[in-house]
Amino acid sequence: MTDGGGESAADHWFEPVADHLGAAYDRYAHTKGTVQEVDHIVAQLALAPGARVLDVGCGTGRHARELARRGFAVHGIDISHRFVELARDGAPDGATFERLDARSLAFDAEFDAVVCLCQGAFGMMTADGDDDLVVAGMARAVRDGGRLALSAFNAYFAVRYHEEASFDAATGVSHERTDVRSETGEVANVDLWTGCYTPRELRLLLGAHALRVDSVSSVEPGAYALAPATTESPEFLVLATRLPRKMEQMSR
Repeated sequence: MTDGGGESAADHWFEPVADHLGAAYDRYAHTKGTVQEVDHIVAQLALAPGARVLDVGCGTGRHARELARRGFAVHGIDISHRFVELARDGAPDGATFERLDARSLAFDAEFDAVVCLCQGAFGMMTADGDDDLVVAGMARAVRDGGRLALSAFNAYFAVRYHEEASFDAATGVSHERTDVRSETGEVANVDLWTGCYTPRELRLLLGAHALRVDSVSSVEPGAYALAPATTESPEFLVLATRLPRKMEQMSR
């Protein structure tokens, strides 16, 4: 396992954590709100029947599989071989999965929408510039006028309430050591790094890649809604629209 600033294109600090967790990942409380989260995303992104959706950092595939059950064509990508295996196992029609590094997305306007939820790639890229690479790839992947739903950890909340973690004010990264259990109950003590953001930072980052931010809401797992950004929620949910590529080229 590399440290929070030393990931390479081939490896990521989360891979051994995912290997240890396996299917036990879906036992954690933050994964239990999938249906409500997808209800909100589908409504707010106004996804049409048969829409093509890219799920970046799909994990074990819980959002992608729920979207596919509703008739959308979903492609999930994750850096963890183990999570991709679990996502593929028994996946419904319309859901496909691929092991892929979110920093190296090569899709070109192939999707009607992109989702990246529960720090499913964005915010787990702690080396300088990596979150920017993830956003750039998502912006390329979605068609003009397509939509994006992105969750990010709330920097205000991390500073105020996350007492079990240390927060680096210079980098905006939260670091925590915690125990995680495998499918068989085996405990491993692991490092977790999470990049944290303010609404202003999110607007600037997405705007730099021709993504017009439509809203930034305070949310928590299983309780997605349109709500003002506050210091009191663990996450922000950003909804954005891809600006036409001609406009992007004219601004350069």
